[in-house]
Amino acid sequence: MKFSSALLTLALAASVATAHAADPVIVKLWPKGAEEPAGFKAEPEKSEKKADGIERTSNVSDPTITVFRPEKPNGTAVLVCPGGGYSILASEHEGTMVCDWFLKKGVTPILLKYRVPRRDPQDPSKYPLQDAQRAMGIIRHRAAEWGINPERIGILGFSAGGHLTVMTTLHPNERTYTQDPALDKEDVTPNFSIPVYPAYLVTKEDTFKLLPEITVTKKSPPMCLVHAHDDKGTTSASASALLYLEYKKLDLPAELHIYTKGGHGFGMKVKNEPVDQWLERVGEWMTSMGWMGEKETAKK
Repeated sequence: MKFSSALLTLALAASVATAHAADPVIVKLWPKGAEEPAGFKAEPEKSEKKADGIERTSNVSDPTITVFRPEKPNGTAVLVCPGGGYSILASEHEGTMVCDWFLKKGVTPILLKYRVPRRDPQDPSKYPLQDAQRAMGIIRHRAAEWGINPERIGILGFSAGGHLTVMTTLHPNERTYTQDPALDKEDVTPNFSIPVYPAYLVTKEDTFKLLPEITVTKKSPPMCLVHAHDDKGTTSASASALLYLEYKKLDLPAELHIYTKGGHGFGMKVKNEPVDQWLERVGEWMTSMGWMGEKETAKK
């Protein structure tokens, strides 16, 4: 089934409609249109669910954020980045279903619909990273309006979206686009980061060495990593373990959960395994860090 861009976003929003106090707010990241590489031809955006039951959003050229408003916001927000190999977006089990969980906890979930498919085969995250950086800027600009403390904005992503989460965390202010002061902020570093089975941090040939761009500094924000031991190749759990060790070397706040079983792409699927509880563990980590209780929300 094909949807227009606007209808698709509303369809995704419907699955979490019962838990919010107001209608979702949909914001275009690039009001004048996103800058695209020369020769790129946009195809009509569409959404479909195949035999495996996974909702797929493809051909995104007008990226947006959808802000879901909890009845009693606790001041924390999480930018949710679905996975899909930078080719499509797994917009339900790695998107709206995650937003629904946060919504019920009083956290303001913000679903990122970033550009796919890949524009640059050599650097597939280049344009999605622009979208994530712009999204963080808009969220900080409008934090008071949405009941968000600008010092409590995190990011969570799966697979390719996990890679995007890591890149946004470690390279938040390295821009490859012309900034707009009305939409961008000088510093868009997330306050915390939750990569879930992040992809492309290692090569298929050497899964025990992080790629050079995966560089942690003393300014890197707290991180909680989730993975399954039986994930392999460029999505190997070793990547999360190695990234955790980089945090450990610098004595930065970090937590690591590696489940024996789960494979890749489990998201919010029910596997009847301990991995089903991964989001509860994330919630416990957020609670321990002070992001799940009510605090002042309207700082500027």
